[in-house]
Amino acid sequence: MVSIPETSTHIVVPLTRTVLFPESDLEIKVNKALGNLLKQRMDQGENLAVALSVKEGFDPGRMDTDKFFSTGTLMELKSHTFKSGHDLFRVYGRSRIAVESLRKTDSQVTAAVTPAPDHADIDLKSRKQMLDYIKDIAQEISIQFKGSEAYARRIGQMDSIPEIMTYLLPFIPIAMEEKQRLLETDSFKERGIAFMDILLKHKTSILLQIEMAEKFSNQANEKYRKAFLKEQLKHIRQELDEGSPESNVKKDYARLIKEAGMPGEVEQVALEELSKLKEQGQGSHETPIIKNYLDLLVALPWRVTEEKDIDIDHAERLLDDHHHGQVKIKERILQHLSVMKLKKEKQGSILLLVGPPGTGKTSLGAGIAKALDRKYIRISLGGVRDEAEIRGHRRTYIGALPGRIIQGMKKAGEKNPVFVLDEVDKLVSAFQGDPSSALLEVLDPEQNHSFSDHYLEVPYDLSDVFFVATANDKRGIPAPLLDRMEVIEVSGYTAGEKLCIAKDHLMKRVLEEHGIKKSQLEITEDALKALIDQYTVEAGVRALRRQLARVAGFASRKIVSGTADQPYIVTEDSLEEILGLPKTRHDVAQVDNPPGVVTGLAWTPMGGEILFIEAVHMPGTGRLTLTGQLGDVMKESATISMGLFRSRLAFALKDFDFQKNDLHIHIPAGALPKDGPSAGVAMFTAIASLIMGRKIDPTLAMTGEITLRGHILPVGGIKEKVLAAHRAGMKRIILPEENEKDLTEIPEEVREQLTFVTIHTVEDLIRETIGIDLPKPETLRLGTLPENLAVSPVCTKV
Repeated sequence: MVSIPETSTHIVVPLTRTVLFPESDLEIKVNKALGNLLKQRMDQGENLAVALSVKEGFDPGRMDTDKFFSTGTLMELKSHTFKSGHDLFRVYGRSRIAVESLRKTDSQVTAAVTPAPDHADIDLKSRKQMLDYIKDIAQEISIQFKGSEAYARRIGQMDSIPEIMTYLLPFIPIAMEEKQRLLETDSFKERGIAFMDILLKHKTSILLQIEMAEKFSNQANEKYRKAFLKEQLKHIRQELDEGSPESNVKKDYARLIKEAGMPGEVEQVALEELSKLKEQGQGSHETPIIKNYLDLLVALPWRVTEEKDIDIDHAERLLDDHHHGQVKIKERILQHLSVMKLKKEKQGSILLLVGPPGTGKTSLGAGIAKALDRKYIRISLGGVRDEAEIRGHRRTYIGALPGRIIQGMKKAGEKNPVFVLDEVDKLVSAFQGDPSSALLEVLDPEQNHSFSDHYLEVPYDLSDVFFVATANDKRGIPAPLLDRMEVIEVSGYTAGEKLCIAKDHLMKRVLEEHGIKKSQLEITEDALKALIDQYTVEAGVRALRRQLARVAGFASRKIVSGTADQPYIVTEDSLEEILGLPKTRHDVAQVDNPPGVVTGLAWTPMGGEILFIEAVHMPGTGRLTLTGQLGDVMKESATISMGLFRSRLAFALKDFDFQKNDLHIHIPAGALPKDGPSAGVAMFTAIASLIMGRKIDPTLAMTGEITLRGHILPVGGIKEKVLAAHRAGMKRIILPEENEKDLTEIPEEVREQLTFVTIHTVEDLIRETIGIDLPKPETLRLGTLPENLAVSPVCTKV
């Protein structure tokens, strides 16, 4: 709303079919005389005029003053253009006015006006709700018409009710008097409600018109449409040089079948189908079915593809260039390719890459195809529940299609492509069949030389195909299917590997996607490390790429607006401004651990973590309490640890009565589920530390499964656990003796900064953690406890 004097005089611009409301934009067209006058006034700095709608029978040549309505809008002239012989002005409605008097001179009309402000009788929240409702109605009307998507989008971008009124009213078939009444209503609330009523009535009318038009079109024009479509089909066939089915049969299929190189039995089937096609009469419904089948037969690759020599050195270079890290995985793939090079007969293979999301399993398949110089075909099997997706439909069904395997072979055009089957662990069994069972024939080297597709109905040889299946968890794959494939475990990336991937691969792609040159954006190494450690929790690099894209989007805004120097440098300190507060938190080594607190190591799909095992005792009845959302295996580990400790030391610790004390073990964070056997060593140490009153070095971490005999068994995830310990500031790590071989997977720079201790029995564990030599079980008797095993005075009184 703009304040104007009580009475002011302005040039009148007549509006013939619409009404200009305050707070809205409009483009108006005026005659030459009025246009010259308005341009002259704009040049003089006078850009205000009065928009008055006119009554029925208004003559632009005469400009009779009695044809103008007495309420209008004071408008601001924003810009002028000249198009198709008319002057066009972009105007903005400022405020409502009431006309005091009109004066006509030549072809010009001036008006003396006074303000007529709106009555603001609605709060901002209700006004927003009314605006959203009006938008919904207006957009629903717009989308009823083909090609009106742009109008619906434009309405969605408007942010005021008067703007929508000004935009829509010219298209709504209502009298000018009714439109004018909306403007003359001084209550904003009543005006909005009246406009909603108009839209709702108009919506009903439009929908009724569309329904009637469709019925009339379907009934009255059905014959005409059929005749028109037949004529079009005739001309299309002529353009494609396709005549009748009989001439097409003689011209194409006999030659194509002969040139396809099919095996003898398959060629015989094709010729039999060709004979059936020739016997079909004009317009037979069997004709397109047979033709589709023959089209598939002649399009499939039947000839043995010329064997290409496998260049192992070239393959190694390609894998190294496109995939950082994963040394063992790439070495295993190269070994497999070497076997194929020596074998020379059938060059197919079946691999299963299992690992967390984002670790490059699918891209490894594409890398294998590039290294072998073969066609690359990928299909996603996630959520597939219909066996026909693999084996195809019977040709007797309407709309029958071959399965995805045969469709992929048709697309490849050669017999030995690299075929990636993504997400095989997410196949679903349903009443339509078991697709995982259908894959058995595809992925069994003893069977896939004669794969049978229900649509194809003839055996097809898949033994030359290099199948690469991917999965996140092999537990989701049925055992018979898993047995057909060679499993390669793909582990997650370390923080160092992620840093290299970000610098060497991801940054280049992200900059290209955002149109940013390398000289325009620079992300420091410390910022990349913080991005990896504090803003992503994953084994792969997908989330890292998304976060880099957010950084690039933020930088592009700065670059385009010119508010930043180039290159725009992103530092660790600026990440919070760009991405918000850090999203992840990792535990770190404590300065001091009281008795009963031990640092354990855990594996997660997103990498390793350290866990604090906390134990306390209190007066009670010998009950063991476990908290921290532990799984059954961890609960059993705690029970085993307690039983082992009591079997070894309970009768020797005469100052501690297990029957009069409760033991409570807790593992933070309590909201996260935890399970697995590898916490047994840490739980035993926590119990021993608590009851014997001995502190455990806070920079010592441990992992391993414990048995009732006191043996320490090996566990998995050593690489991820060690990297987590290194990240948390640990100095020494206790591992099962049989896990010593896994230390070769640890990056050398990490191994050099840690001390590894391997243990075989619980006696080794006590010696390395508490610093005492535990006697053999048979030597521990009441009253024979060695002096250095005496319970600390802190723990004798409960």
